[in-house]
Amino acid sequence: MTDQPTTVHGMPRLLLFLGLTAAFVGYFRIWLPGPAAGLQIIGLEMGEWIKFLGVGPRRDLFYLPPIAMGLVIALLASTWPNDRPRTWIARGLAVAVAMLSFPAIAVIQLEPPGEWLLRLGLIALVAVVAVAGALFSRRAAALPWIWLPIAAVAVLGAMLPTLQYFAVRPVVEAIMRRPIGIGLGVWINSAGLLLVAAVALTEFFKLRRAQ
Repeated sequence: MTDQPTTVHGMPRLLLFLGLTAAFVGYFRIWLPGPAAGLQIIGLEMGEWIKFLGVGPRRDLFYLPPIAMGLVIALLASTWPNDRPRTWIARGLAVAVAMLSFPAIAVIQLEPPGEWLLRLGLIALVAVVAVAGALFSRRAAALPWIWLPIAAVAVLGAMLPTLQYFAVRPVVEAIMRRPIGIGLGVWINSAGLLLVAAVALTEFFKLRRAQ
């Protein structure tokens, strides 16, 4: 039995790129289609916006998509050779995408740690995974199970914010006293990350069969 490299090529690579791109675009599209232009809330704004409505529990879940995208990119880069520029660009991109969840300085200064500490910890996790990937890239490239955390992270990044949106939506409807729809961004973001998860699981089982 020989180790098979986990680096993807061809259609799987294209699908991973499309999935991550869709998730990124979806996070900047409308999630909450309110009745006025000022109430058209994108994914990036959801966590802060619901705080001002008094809907606070688990609002950190709305910051999970960029963390998930960052972790996926960092894990993928761990399977690439360190001597290629794209590997290091991907690691920097992973941290940069995760930084979309970084709390405002005023939030850190004025609000209790429970409002922002988890996000900082998750961003730090992305950075740690990126560094660990650089240190153990040869080993990671030979392990098919690397696709399992990629799939798990992508599923969590897709489902948890979406489920939280459905949990918050009735509260927002009660406050606004009118029905609120589901923005296209919710579906694009979750579909993109679920596509990443599907590709990751397919690659895992393909490599397992090859071994």
